[in-house]
This record gives sequence, structure tokens and C-alpha cells, in this order.
Amino acid sequence: MDVRLDGRPVVLHGPRQERTLAALLLDAGRVVTVDQLVDVVWEEPPASARRQIQDLVTRLRRMLVDAGAAPDLITTQRAGYLLQPGEHGLDTRTFEALAAAARQTADRDPAGAIAAYREALSLWRGPFLAGMRGWAFEGAARIWQERRLAVVEECLTLELSLGRHGDVTAEALALVEQHPFRESLVELLMRALHGSGRLADALDAYRALQQRLADELGLDPGADLRRLHDTLLRSQAGPAATTVRPAWHVAAMLPPDVYGFTGREGELARLDALLARVGEQPTALVVAAVTGAPGVGKTALAVHWAHRVRDRFPDGQLYVNLRGFDQSGRPMTPTEAIRAFLDALGVPTDRVPAGIEAQTGLYRSLLAGRRTLIVLDNARDAEQVRPLLPGAPGCLVLVTSRDQLPALIAAEGAHPVRLDLLSDTEARELLAHRLGGERVTADPGATAEIIARCARLPLALAVIAARAATHPDFPLAAIAGELPAVHDNLDAFDAGGPGTQVRCVFSWSHQALSPGAARMFRLLGLHPGPDFGVRSAAGLAGLPVERARPLLAELCRAHLLTQHVPGRYTFHDLLRAHAVELTQAFTPEAERRAATHRLLSHYLYAAHAAAVLLNPHRDPLLPAPPPTEGAADEPPRDRETAMAWFTAESAVLVAAIPHAAAQGFDGHAWQLAWAVADFLDGRGMRHEHLAVQTTALAAARRAGDRLGTACAHGGLGRAHALTGRFDEARGHFELALNLYGELAEPTGQAHVHLSLSTMRSRQGHHQDALSHAAQALALYRAAGHLTGQARAFNAVGWSHARLGDHEQALDHCRQALDLHRRLGDVLGQADACDSLGHACHRLGRHEEAVSWYERAVELFREAGHRHHQADPLTRPGGSRCGDGPADAAERALAILKELGHPQTDEAVAERRR
Repeated sequence: MDVRLDGRPVVLHGPRQERTLAALLLDAGRVVTVDQLVDVVWEEPPASARRQIQDLVTRLRRMLVDAGAAPDLITTQRAGYLLQPGEHGLDTRTFEALAAAARQTADRDPAGAIAAYREALSLWRGPFLAGMRGWAFEGAARIWQERRLAVVEECLTLELSLGRHGDVTAEALALVEQHPFRESLVELLMRALHGSGRLADALDAYRALQQRLADELGLDPGADLRRLHDTLLRSQAGPAATTVRPAWHVAAMLPPDVYGFTGREGELARLDALLARVGEQPTALVVAAVTGAPGVGKTALAVHWAHRVRDRFPDGQLYVNLRGFDQSGRPMTPTEAIRAFLDALGVPTDRVPAGIEAQTGLYRSLLAGRRTLIVLDNARDAEQVRPLLPGAPGCLVLVTSRDQLPALIAAEGAHPVRLDLLSDTEARELLAHRLGGERVTADPGATAEIIARCARLPLALAVIAARAATHPDFPLAAIAGELPAVHDNLDAFDAGGPGTQVRCVFSWSHQALSPGAARMFRLLGLHPGPDFGVRSAAGLAGLPVERARPLLAELCRAHLLTQHVPGRYTFHDLLRAHAVELTQAFTPEAERRAATHRLLSHYLYAAHAAAVLLNPHRDPLLPAPPPTEGAADEPPRDRETAMAWFTAESAVLVAAIPHAAAQGFDGHAWQLAWAVADFLDGRGMRHEHLAVQTTALAAARRAGDRLGTACAHGGLGRAHALTGRFDEARGHFELALNLYGELAEPTGQAHVHLSLSTMRSRQGHHQDALSHAAQALALYRAAGHLTGQARAFNAVGWSHARLGDHEQALDHCRQALDLHRRLGDVLGQADACDSLGHACHRLGRHEEAVSWYERAVELFREAGHRHHQADPLTRPGGSRCGDGPADAAERALAILKELGHPQTDEAVAERRR
């Protein structure tokens, strides 16, 4: 034991005094009884033990006080003795405080959390209570050793999330050497090796542990480690794949610059000054927070400045509208925003991890060492922003918000840029840019009146300028005279002053529209957002597309809508609020409800058609819905247009499902959730899938729809399984099975058993997976459901392969392939060929395996599943596919590299072997 006071060593006299002090330190802040000290100091206490304890404590206290300790460091209590070292007097307390602080900040600041973890670990100077014998000390040493290892593992996990595979590999190798049976350390080592491109070494680490456990303990590795091992063997997306850094894609996500942007010279200069600070402090991220009232021009300023400086960020520009103050009341989640960024950065869907923490880690790993501009527009608060901040310097983040973001300024050091109303001069310049200088200066009085009525608010001025520009022969005095008197306020969006004038300007613009465009504007207030296409607007209004399109164009000319990408429109949120007010005031409830029904039916009709095109052999539980009455619906025509439709409408559909439930259209809510499920799964949008299925379940229950309830339970089970929440998934699957049984729906039961088989296989419970696959097969047979039988045959075969019975696997997978061929299910054929290749490889029939893998690749391509083409190439032996050794290598690796597939390096390594 080493005792120091203010850095000076204090020599203890003998092992009894060491044991006494150690016992008091272990229970610092709590009374230690004399009997407890007796038990600690002696194995066989003498008769005078209690008196000797008193003497030991007295001498110990005197020695510490003489060395400079406080007189009340050790005090005598009625029951024993109390040691109180003060707030920072014990390394153990400091260690725990630092570890707790690291855990609290790990999500939003992984680099800072790692530094705190490392500081905590630096307090350890050797084994805990080294040389102290006795049951009490040995038990305490084991507890503290476990606490230390837990912190080490948490730290290394965070380091992996930042892509530090080499550093983690070196440390994990040493730790596994010291703790050869600790599976969590072996898991970290395997992940680090895999992330470094050393798949073979990662598998060797597993085999070495497996051998140690079998030889010395007669055990197998645990389920988590077996799952990771299976994932690596199958080369599928999994925890290890999330740490591999893909090829860099230079994103260019900025929306178009604002035409006629003027003024704001002071704010632009402040942002320019912040740009100079990027890289000034080697460890700090530069964040600018542009804040101000609604309609004051925050987005316009941010986008204009971003375009001015984009050449200073050669690694790209990311942009997202966080919808913090959207009329729907549903801000974008950090998960949705990060998914959009990962897509823009070229991360394949099958490499996106499930949890927000892992997604944030991957996002920050990709940005580490890059110079990228990130624009986070319309943020609600600091909590929405924090997960989107890079973890390393070099990037610049520009946030806009109505909120002043005090928490972001205080904690992350964001630089506030407050945006106020335009000055009179800036307002005149804006009108001059839009209308021409001569027209504005020709009637300064009218110009001043327009500026006053618009409260110098940029959004209102833009709307009036649009009106004046479309009537170039109107004098500005006439335009100003048409503006109504100021007498009300925009209650829903109080801008802290100009709200009254804003409503007046918007009302006047609405009154200037043609009757058809005015009705369209009002009805669009019923749309859940965030944007919409021509056909959905036509469905909402009950009009053919050819009549809806010119009305939308009129609204764009009036600056009441924006066509932000070709064919898709959006509101400013103040304009959306005004549309909501107008439709509540002037549109009868029956018409509002009919319009909402048409809109939701349009989405359900198109989503159902698109879902069946994406998966032609998916078994719908209900007949296809009819087209929207009164609108010229045109569903997607083929797989390509179906995928494009879902990609464009996914955010709308995710918003439409809770909107449908809130408006009492419960049937639409759960059926839309069914229709969008495959797309959300395929895009890795697991949290959105979970949210919409949760809404669907509540809607189906509320409607008393037992089939919808069963369907939603099944969807929730799959959503939970995809996010690794297996217990929750199993509960929903069991409820779905019971309901389908009561409804005499064997096909529904079979679907659930097949999902359970997939889940149990992921968990490493292959016997259980086989049982569920067999039950699914029996139910599909009883129902005469051939597509289900084919998929169940393949699931049975795959389970046999995972259990080592490869001949049985071949038999069942061949039956699956035959059925899929009869049905023309190309994707099913591809899956079966992939499974056959795996079984043949395990039987040593490598040439046959290569042939099956080749066929699987061709079929995946034919089915349009480009990212699945890489799967057979990354299975054991799969990268040997091709017409010849050189051609095979080029062909396999070309696909992998094009996709940025996580197993590219492993395929190269296997090719070389």
C-alpha cells in the first residue's frame, strides 16, 4: 500500500496498520465497526483483539495528522471508526466521477468522453490492493477490477465508433492475454480486427477462445459472441461492419441560393470571421447559431453564406431542414437527419447500424479529418442538434433556429448570430432587386408604405414583391393601397412584433389569387408535410392532375409555395400556418374531412401498388384499395418507379400515418404502415419503421380491427427484431400468432413463424429457428401458399446449414429453388442459390459453390437488388466467382468497390489466398 499526503510518502508500520487503513478506506464515509476491523486484521483474532484495534487506530490517526492530514480524517464513533477523506481525497471516487461524466457525454461528444475515460484509467497504478490478503480485500479487489475493465470496454467501444481500429486492436490483444476468458474483450478484439480489414485474424480470435473454453471449462462461447462470429462468417452487415470507413462521397446538398439576396452585411461579416477560426483551435469544432423570429430570413442568410464559402469546404456541404417548428408538430428526429447524411455520404443501406448512438459514431467517423460544411436549418433546440455535430475539428456547423439555443451556446460554445428585421435601407434594396431600381425610386412614398405594412419582414416583402412583379404595369401606390389595414395578429406564430402585419400581407396575397388557386392553398393546409407532389395535391383537391398543375404554378408565382426540387412543393412554415387558419375559417368540416380522406386514399393506393411492385410475391392481407375518387391517380408502373416513388414520399408517409390516426382514419393508418414496411426495412429506416408500426397498432386497436391489430403486431415484431430488441419482438410475434389463430388466418401465422425463424437465427438459436421455419412450412402447405412454401423451404435449409447438416440444407434449398422458378420469383431464386452456395462450400464442393454464388449474383442483379449482389461474393469461397481466376477477381471486386461494400478487403484477401 502506498500512502501519500500532498505528494509526500507516509510510511506505515507493519501489515496490521496497512490492513486497518485499507479497511477504513474501502468503507470511506461509512462507520466501520471494531468487529469488522478485527475480522480484517486477523484470521484467528487474539483475546486482546478489540483493545489492539483501538491502539492501531490511535497510532494510525496520530501518524497521519503528524504528516499533515486533517485532525478529523479518522474519528471515533459509538459503533466504531469513520474515515472521511473529503470530496477529492480518494482516487476511487474520482475514478467513478470521471467514468460517470464520460457516460453522460458519450452520445453527444464521444471524443470528450474518451478523454474522460482515459483520465479515469490513468489513476490506476497497478492491481487494486496488491499484496493485501484476506477474503475482504480479495473480494474488493475483484469488484474494483471488474469496474475498471467495464470502463476500459466502454472506452474501447467508443474508440471503435470513431474508427480507431488499430489502436483498439493493440490494446485489446494485451487485455485478452491478461483475461483470456473474458468474452466481451474478445468481442472488442474481433470488431477491431475486422474494422482493420483483418477478417481472418478476427475469426482466429474467436476460435482461440472457443478452444480455451472447451478445453478448460467445457463451455461454448456465449450467444452474443456466436452471433458476431456468424455475422463475420456470412459477411453480412452487422456490428463490425459499421466501423469500416467507405469511399468518400463529396456531398453537395445545399438548396439553391436566394435570388436577389441583399443586405445583412454585418451578419455575413460575422460568419466570415468565424470561418477564419476553423482549424485555429486544434481540438474544437466551430458552430454558428443564426437565430431570429419566423420569416426574418434565417434560412436565406444561411444558404446564401454557405454558397459564398462552399469552395472552402472541399469535402462537401451537408444540408437538412430539421422541421423544428413545422406546422405538423413533428420535428425531424436526429436519426432521420443522420440517415439522410449517411445516404449523401455514400454509405450503403446494409452498412447503416440500427441505434442512434452507432449511427452517430459512424457519421462522426466519416467526418473525422474532413473539411465539410454542415447546415442544420430550422432546429427546434440544442438536443435536436447535438447528435448531428461532428466529433472532430475541421468542419463548420451552421445552425438556424427560432430558439435562441442558449444550451448550445453554453455547452458547445456556439457563436450566436442574432438576425433582426431588415433596416429600411435593406428592405428598399430587397424590393429594388426584385422589381428594379427605377420602379422603386419612382414612388418612394408607396415603397415606404409597403415596407411599413410588411413590418420590414423579408418573407412578407418577398410575397408582395411577387405580386408586384406579376403586374409590372401596376403603380406601387396601387399595390400599397390594396394592402389591408393592420388589425390582427398571427396567433399561432407570434413573431414578437411583426405578427400583425404578416397576417395582413398573407391574407391580401390569398385574396389576390384566382378562386381555384385560393382553394388549393387553403386545402394544402391539411397536408401533413413536409412536402408534396402534383398528384397528391390533385388528390387532396379532388382534381385531375392537368387542372392541379397550373394552380400550383400560380401559388409559386405568388411566393406562397416553393418548388424546391422539380415536381415537389413546400411551404414556409408561416405560410403553412396561415393556410391552416384559412381552411379552418372558410372550409366546412365535411369538405375538410373529404379532402383528407382523398389525400390519404391517394397515398394508400399508390403505396400499396408500389409495395407490390417492390415485392411482387408479398402476400397482401387486404385487397388493393381503389383509386382516389375525383382524382387521376397513376400508380408506379414498375419496380424502378416504385422505388423512386417511395424514396420521394417516405418522409410524407411517415408523417401521414400518425396524421391519419389523429384525424380518425385508423384503417388508412395501419394499412399505410403495412405498405411502407418493406421500403423502410430495405432502407435501414428502423426507427421510423418502429414508430409507424406503433401508431398502426394503436389505430387498429382503436378501430377494433383484429386483422389490422395482428398485422401491426407482426410489423412491430419485425421492427423490434431489426433493432436488436429481441424480447419485445418475441412478445409482439406471440400476440400476432394468437390473433391470426383466432382469425383462422394460417398464412398470417406462417408469416410470423418465418419472421421468428429469421430472428432466432440472428440470435444464434438455430434449432429454434429450424422449428419456426418448419412450422411456417406446414402452415403454408395447409393454406396452399406456394410462395410461402418456397421461402420456408429456404429458411429450413438455411437453419440445417447453420446446424451443420449440409445435406439436409441442400435438399430443402433445392426444393425452394424449384418452387421459386415455377413462380417466377427472381429474388426468391437468388436467396435460394445463395443458400445452396453456402451449403456446398461447407461440404467442400467448392466449384459447385462458386457456380451457385455466380447464379445468385446474376439473379440479384435481375431483381434490382444491387446491394445484395455483393452478399454471395463475401461468403466463404464466394469471392472466387467468375469465368476465370483473373476475370472472377475483377468482377467480384468491381461490384464490391462500386457499392463501397464492407467486405471488399476480405474479398481481396481471400482472392490472394
